[in-house]
Amino acid sequence: MNGAQVAVAALEREGVDFIFGYPGGTIMPLYDALFNHAVRHVLCRHEAAAAFAAGGYARSSGRVGVCCATSGPGATNLVTALLDAYMDSVPVVAVTGQVRTDLMGTDGFQEADVCAITQAITKRNFLVDDPNQIAATLAEAFALARSGRPGPVLVDIPTDVLKAQVTEGAAPAPPPLPAAVPRAPDEAVRAAVAQIRAAQRPVAIVGGGVRAGGVEAFRTFVALLGLPHASTLMALGAADPDDPHALGMLGMHGLKAANKAVQRADLVIALGMRFDDRVTGKPDRFARGAAVIHADIDATEFNKIIPADVILHGDLRDTLEALVAELVRSQVPRFDAWAREAQELGGPLPSDRVAEHVLSATDVLDRFFAAVPPEAIVTVDVGQHQMWAAQRAHPAHPRHFLSSSGLGAMGFGFPAAIGAQFANPGVPVYAVVGDGGFQMCLPELATLRRYGVPAKVLLIDNQNLGMVRQWQELFFSARYSATNLADNPDFAAIARAYGIEAFAVADPRAADATIAAFIAHAGPALLHAACHPTENVWPMIPAGMTVDDLMEARA
Repeated sequence: MNGAQVAVAALEREGVDFIFGYPGGTIMPLYDALFNHAVRHVLCRHEAAAAFAAGGYARSSGRVGVCCATSGPGATNLVTALLDAYMDSVPVVAVTGQVRTDLMGTDGFQEADVCAITQAITKRNFLVDDPNQIAATLAEAFALARSGRPGPVLVDIPTDVLKAQVTEGAAPAPPPLPAAVPRAPDEAVRAAVAQIRAAQRPVAIVGGGVRAGGVEAFRTFVALLGLPHASTLMALGAADPDDPHALGMLGMHGLKAANKAVQRADLVIALGMRFDDRVTGKPDRFARGAAVIHADIDATEFNKIIPADVILHGDLRDTLEALVAELVRSQVPRFDAWAREAQELGGPLPSDRVAEHVLSATDVLDRFFAAVPPEAIVTVDVGQHQMWAAQRAHPAHPRHFLSSSGLGAMGFGFPAAIGAQFANPGVPVYAVVGDGGFQMCLPELATLRRYGVPAKVLLIDNQNLGMVRQWQELFFSARYSATNLADNPDFAAIARAYGIEAFAVADPRAADATIAAFIAHAGPALLHAACHPTENVWPMIPAGMTVDDLMEARA
């Protein structure tokens, strides 16, 4: 066997069924090994889309997503999606080709030091210069991607190493020793329970860490206490869809009840979340009267932004189960009255609709989320439509709502839906995208067509880079610079040119019927919704401010 064949065999041993990629010179030995192999290669139309698709695969399934690219520009095109996976703790393994070892350091054709480039945006990266180490390195890469706080790992292999005969590594590599999983100390669990028993207005905030197997434990914990709870963007779907104490998303464009309840709380129970700026605003004014319990698997998150009174360092599911066990040792406190009060702090979402005869993006999304089946997976791109969707979606699980949350990478939504559909072949998958981000990955319509992927695209077209336009309106004296997209193409015609069924709607009276036809279509499809150009996302807490500065309409 040569190095490339060993690499593919290693991928197969890890249970990899799909690898998303784009070929090139130095990675060709790997593609030769993939020819007619059980590990199926999915040809995307750009390396960034391949890495986003691997991320969508991982986010929706919990398994490691895999992508590959050639050296130089192929590898550097993965960078944005690898950083996206790093910031959102998504397990991805990227395999890249590299120039021959004798050319490394000489500025050879399509050479780039991808290990140096990705050092700060991966959990670890490897340069494999010995073909006998390929199998063991890939086994370690997958173990690292899955373990602890998940994340991306890159394996860079020179083309001559992929071609070289392997003498020792053809046999399966011994699995790496499992990393020790931290467990919250018993005294910390008891201290947390004492804080909960002493509280009058506790609120739980659940973050993306719940996706690593902690959803049922979280639902048990909040139900036991009758506890009001809010979610970060990463954790939408963690709450039971029928839980009356769920307050929805909090943060810059979060729901009023969630933000106001956290601000009134005397105890914040932070579960697998990192207190990012879109949640906290101005940190020294965040939940000013509250003690803080912080549970996370990553010790570097503690006291990084918000000081914690009790630290629970461990796997979130184990921590929640330990909290429940400690709570039920004696009388369990209930917070139903406070939970009802917290809900009453909210109200209906503010509307920015302009006229009955003009199609509103929020009206389209209200109707869409009312019509999609409850088991559907929805991916979103980045911008206004992302926040409108987050306010309105009611996913059954965090793996059913996929968003580039920490990085906010435009171009994510559509290829992530492709990856999610490959990971979940029997589940309806929808990408909700804007006219800006969609054009960053529009050629992936060819990927839909080639593989018959039945994922569907709902395109909210307001002929603007809407979120930037909104900020320019509110904070830059309506000086609209480089945000107008009035020269958008006919997206439905483009979809049909790729062989994809297309629907279009501009009249509110036709919205319900068009959305129903779009959802009922058996294969891949695009719905182009031509919406009013100046609709804003409300409510909004300006950057660096708090809920005290919440805006619900134009001044």
